[in-house]
Amino acid sequence: MGRGRLRVYLGAAPGVGKTYAMLAEGQRRRARGTDVVIGFVEPHGRQLTAAMAEGLATVPRREHAYRGGHFTEMDVDAVLNRRPQVALVDELAHTNVPGSRNGKRWQDIDELLDAGIDVVTTLNIQHLDSLADVVEQITGVRQRERVPDAVVRQAEQVELVDMTPEALRRRMVHGNVYPPDRIEAALTHYFRPGNLTALRELALLWVADRVEEGLQKYRAEHGIAAPWETRERIVVALTGGAEGEALIRRATRIAARTPGAELLAVHVVADDGLTDTGASRLVGQRRLVEEMNGSYHEVMGSDIAESLLRFARAHNTTQLVLGASRRGRWASLVEGEGVGPRAARLAGHLDVHLVALDTPHADRRPHRARPSAPDDSRAETYALRALALSVLSGHEAPPALLEVLRELLALDAVSLLEKAPQHSADEDAEGWFVAASSGEAAPERPGNPETHVSLDSGAVIATAGRALGPADRRTLTSCAPLLHAALDRYRATGPAPQPDAPPTDNLLRIARMRTSLALQQALEAPRAALHVLHEHAVGHQALLEQAHRDFDHAMRLVTDLIDLDRLRAGALETYLRPVDIDDVLAAVVDDLGPGGHDLAIALPDDLPDPIADGALLTRVLTRLAAHALRHSPSGQPPMIDAAAPSGRVEVRISHTTTEAPTGADPLLHLSRELVEAMDGSLSVTARPGGLTVVVSMPSAALANPAMPDESG
Repeated sequence: MGRGRLRVYLGAAPGVGKTYAMLAEGQRRRARGTDVVIGFVEPHGRQLTAAMAEGLATVPRREHAYRGGHFTEMDVDAVLNRRPQVALVDELAHTNVPGSRNGKRWQDIDELLDAGIDVVTTLNIQHLDSLADVVEQITGVRQRERVPDAVVRQAEQVELVDMTPEALRRRMVHGNVYPPDRIEAALTHYFRPGNLTALRELALLWVADRVEEGLQKYRAEHGIAAPWETRERIVVALTGGAEGEALIRRATRIAARTPGAELLAVHVVADDGLTDTGASRLVGQRRLVEEMNGSYHEVMGSDIAESLLRFARAHNTTQLVLGASRRGRWASLVEGEGVGPRAARLAGHLDVHLVALDTPHADRRPHRARPSAPDDSRAETYALRALALSVLSGHEAPPALLEVLRELLALDAVSLLEKAPQHSADEDAEGWFVAASSGEAAPERPGNPETHVSLDSGAVIATAGRALGPADRRTLTSCAPLLHAALDRYRATGPAPQPDAPPTDNLLRIARMRTSLALQQALEAPRAALHVLHEHAVGHQALLEQAHRDFDHAMRLVTDLIDLDRLRAGALETYLRPVDIDDVLAAVVDDLGPGGHDLAIALPDDLPDPIADGALLTRVLTRLAAHALRHSPSGQPPMIDAAAPSGRVEVRISHTTTEAPTGADPLLHLSRELVEAMDGSLSVTARPGGLTVVVSMPSAALANPAMPDESG
């Protein structure tokens, strides 16, 4: 018997009718002769819901005693023994009582599906893991019960149970959702019209995206390459030149003409190791794209026009925006057809907008010139950088990392394949299994040698879409250690850990250490290549020095991440004792090199010693000072001062900037946790024209007060 099928009734908020719709489907199937049972349904005292359940067989619940109370959960074994054709199981995101068979109800449902039982379930949009932060911003309520998006995306069908905010609030007033004593509080808080409208939009957009995924899958399965204009998607091509901002704004205006249109920006990275002079501008242009609610992408390719069109077709793009310089006829004859005209000629059904550029010649992006040094492994560097950013932003699961590589290398699909333990390493033998994958119809076996890379570990990275070139193979091989480390971490997590299961938590932290160590090792190769280029390249010293600084910054972040995980796993001890803050700041200045002398430092003479781990505090303050130096305008150096309020010692790092503070900054997140490991705290506050980061530690003066006078 094959795996069962999952159907999800999705709603924007409680009370829209998900459980009622699920039960109604159960009644329809029962009327057709299907064996349907209720595995778990929670009617919440709603009479219409309870009435819809009448006549359906119900599997008795399992009782649990916990902390003096009695609770009931779905009896998974009883449902499995009953072996119905369909089980109705309410509340997919529910957290089971500690001591239950599984931590989450979606894990219970997974067992039923594995046994060949079809399951119909319900879910509110706020419980999707990827939307938890957005929902918290909208409602002010943090959702503790969550379900991974992948669980819902694997459903054969997701049906939206929709209701306007006005209709839902009327249901609330009529007592059809909550009891009378909860109605007023609900209407004035979670169920405000603005909240419900935003949650409804989230639900509609999520379902629309899933419909789009189904459409893309259908087009791929039927070999349909021409775009279907089901939704406007505007792609703007960025070279890193000064014209990029104008192109982004033009593309944004085009997207704004059609409600629901998407904006995507793409930069084609050369895969031949040639110098790219627009890296610094691309950082600002990426930020602008994100401010316009667009997404930024990078792909590799030797032919820019072909790479742009391949990306556009893969994303079912309807319009492509490119810059076109006003070159004379002689320049066109000498230099050949430009990227814009060539893309327009090859675009087929795709609409291409060629935006005339009046950019002065000096500001145009120069032609790439081959450096005198050997290849700096440019493709590997870009791929490793992209994976590093993915890991540091929290997207570290193997499928997420493979998706980064799939898009970067313009592949249809990519899989990490491993051998089952009982089989040999012979690639022609059966027994391959997919450890992780990304893309539709991902490979399940190595297949054609032109589309896979064999690794020293015995695993294989198999791809679909096009033959792999030498640069592609080197890139995938360089990324393999990081993929394996991410896979180790993914496997170490297992089911959600229970409150009394610290060993599993330690496994998770150890696996994160492996990921960080692999990332650290992976960054060493491009770092060494940069040193070689620094000795040979002429005319690019400033760019190379900036690259050195960026890599050193990434290495420091990874080192902090490793130490943080060692602290969490109990593998790194902190030595807390009074430390001289003058000595700490002297070490900070020394570690920063020439830039450290630009800091303005002012400490009071009577400042007490803080209690801290001296080496760890030095590292944190060095990272924060370096961050302030990088973001301070010329001539306005950061200021470091200190104070001792209420038995604490505060070190304040202030700098001028126009950027708002964000908790998502990896440096601030890691620094905060390292400081908290020393019983300290870290806060970021905005002030007129800048930011101040405050590191607060216990004062040694409070811990060791002067002895009292014992004379009486």
